[in-house]
Amino acid sequence: MGKKSKKKRMGRFETLLVGAVGGLLVASVIRELRRPATDRSWHGTVAGVPYDYRPPTVDRLRATWWAPEDDRIVQRTAYGLGWDLNVGRVVRLASEAVSQTAASNGSSPDRG
Repeated sequence: MGKKSKKKRMGRFETLLVGAVGGLLVASVIRELRRPATDRSWHGTVAGVPYDYRPPTVDRLRATWWAPEDDRIVQRTAYGLGWDLNVGRVVRLASEAVSQTAASNGSSPDRG
């Protein structure tokens, strides 16, 4: 009986999450459609959550997903609703951590 109630609670959480995301999606589209056609940017923020429905470009994807020089690990989404992971920053931080660990152990990270 414990397993069934756990599944039921998880189902409720998932339903709540899908409803919240769906509500934000609808609200962001309505926000854009209420503007005159010439003023629609198709990117902005709704309830503190960023959205960008413009067709993605290689430059915008790269600036969001691979920006090791940017201090932010999580950035506004390149396309869609929410945030994206700055993989470039994560790789740089991991590389620096490996280098520091190797330096403190007196060895080079590539020599082991």
